[in-house]
Amino acid sequence: MILGSSSGFIKQHSSSLSLLMRSLDVLIIVCGLYLAVWLYDVAPLERHELLVALAVLAFLFVAEVRGLYQSRRIESIYSEFGHVATVWFVVVILLLALGFVSKSSASFSRVVLTVWILLTPVMMCLLRLMLRKVLRYARARGRNSRTVAFAGAGSASDKMIAHIGEMPWLGLNVVGVFDDRKSDRHAHAHGELSLAGDLHNLVDMACAGQIDIVYITLPMQAERSIIKLIEQLADSTASVYIVPDLFIFSLYKARWATVGGMPVISTFESPFYGTESWLKRAEDIVLGGLILSMIAPLLIIIALGVKLTSAGPVIFKQRRYGLKGEVVEVWKFRSMTVCDNGENVVQAKKGDKRVTPLGAFLRRTSLDELPQFINVLQGRMSIVGPRPHAVAHNEQYRKLIRGYMLRHKVKPGITGLAQVNGWRGETDTLHKMQKRVEYDLEYIQNWSLWLDIKIIVKTIVVGFLGKNAY
Repeated sequence: MILGSSSGFIKQHSSSLSLLMRSLDVLIIVCGLYLAVWLYDVAPLERHELLVALAVLAFLFVAEVRGLYQSRRIESIYSEFGHVATVWFVVVILLLALGFVSKSSASFSRVVLTVWILLTPVMMCLLRLMLRKVLRYARARGRNSRTVAFAGAGSASDKMIAHIGEMPWLGLNVVGVFDDRKSDRHAHAHGELSLAGDLHNLVDMACAGQIDIVYITLPMQAERSIIKLIEQLADSTASVYIVPDLFIFSLYKARWATVGGMPVISTFESPFYGTESWLKRAEDIVLGGLILSMIAPLLIIIALGVKLTSAGPVIFKQRRYGLKGEVVEVWKFRSMTVCDNGENVVQAKKGDKRVTPLGAFLRRTSLDELPQFINVLQGRMSIVGPRPHAVAHNEQYRKLIRGYMLRHKVKPGITGLAQVNGWRGETDTLHKMQKRVEYDLEYIQNWSLWLDIKIIVKTIVVGFLGKNAY
């Protein structure tokens, strides 16, 4: 079954290609370590053999859990790079934890391990890039292609046909759209593609082996027709997928899940459960600890500056909504002469007299947010996530913006997708807050470790300065 572009609408598995990719990944892990050993003229030892064996086993296990080897025909190459980086990151964390527990990490060359850790995912990504080039070349010339048909004319089939038409390298050839509902159906056929026949014609072609994939895009109220069609297509070798017409319920970002093996549709859910949860926490601890150690001198300098230039506490602790809407204290360097934290919190505006001279610089450069890395290590926040708003503002906007409280399905972040896209600082209009919420929900829906890394890098490059930050 398929839901939306985020989860993909094709999951064709090729066992031979999957086996080849597994074998090549294992070869890269092994060769990568011994290449690093050779480059730095370190004598290979038995512990290197044990390390590479553990790395291979851990990688294959995590890769299966993360679905690394499923077909990614329609995904971008950057998305696939993200999956590779995520799996390898988990493996590295597991190996580091094992080395810490067994007290064996000191017996390895840190330079060799660093080169191996960095080199391996690069080589895996280059492998996938070359493979994509070869497959796209073949598919664009009619090889490794599949014939596709749609059962049901409407918005769902229109959208999917448009996607296929824009990406010829997918190797998908649309035979046509089939539908029994004659009235006004020709108007729904995409572009110049008219109806190719009724559902009986579709079944006959599938049974004759003329169709490889059938997407059932009938509306949900056509339940009987869908069941009947599935039963008839069971007499063919075509792969059959149901594309639920969920747009009428505004569930276009829903996901499939299972409860005791029974499929359910998740409409509002956090992306951080199971592996993703501790992967996100590991990211926060590792990166948060590293960043704090690097900025410690800067924190001391700013703290002294705040203390010496204005009266009041160095750290301003404000009550804000965190994970699951629970109230948490978020720390900032004090940048105003007041510490509003009650039911009425007035946002800072351009030329606000409450902002101290040093505070204006800190706010404009986001340096006032640096103490929040301590909140990250405390577990109250993440490095990347929706920015936390004051409790008073949450209560105001949850009544005005649909889906506003879904931001709190994840921990608040120091930076986020909205901020690196220009929606930081003052939200003096409802439109500005709506745009911020849109980006926050997009982040939650499409979260990946790779997305976090891109946001962090973009924050470092362009995100510290903003025209709306007063």
